[in-house]
Amino acid sequence: MPISRRVSPPPQSQLAASVASAHLADAFAITLADHAPSDAMTLARAALSDPPRWFRVLLGLRDALVRPFGLKTTAAMRDHLARSGVAHVDIFRVLSSTPDEVVFGEQDRHLDFKLSILVRPIDGGGREAVATTVVHCHNALGKVYLGLILPGHVVVVRSHLAAAAKRYGVTA
Repeated sequence: MPISRRVSPPPQSQLAASVASAHLADAFAITLADHAPSDAMTLARAALSDPPRWFRVLLGLRDALVRPFGLKTTAAMRDHLARSGVAHVDIFRVLSSTPDEVVFGEQDRHLDFKLSILVRPIDGGGREAVATTVVHCHNALGKVYLGLILPGHVVVVRSHLAAAAKRYGVTA
């Protein structure tokens, strides 16, 4: 049984209002152990800051494929974020942050991408961390790009959540 599970995008998320109009909107959750941190940014860093090697290889392949089309490469994103002093975790720009939720995002002429990491209570006690992804495409290139990455999207999200689960003793 996987550590993460598919859930409905949470209505208390800052992304909730944009779910209905999205080209992609999904959410996955992990149950947090009692001793896990309650700060969403700490959990986001655990999930995003040290991706597995296979994911970095995929990003390299993605960069080689999108460079001719004028899409941002991950190296360009990292460089821009480092130079601008904007809050970020790896390639993900922080758009907003509260103790319960961090929203990351990137906007370009092809599509807008947002990722939320939300910590919320669950029925019966305890807490869970929910990763919600919302994508809005602006043109055909954005739709093609989304179609190309979509098959691996679920695997990537679940892998990143599994990293946070291992680090903070999350239960299955």
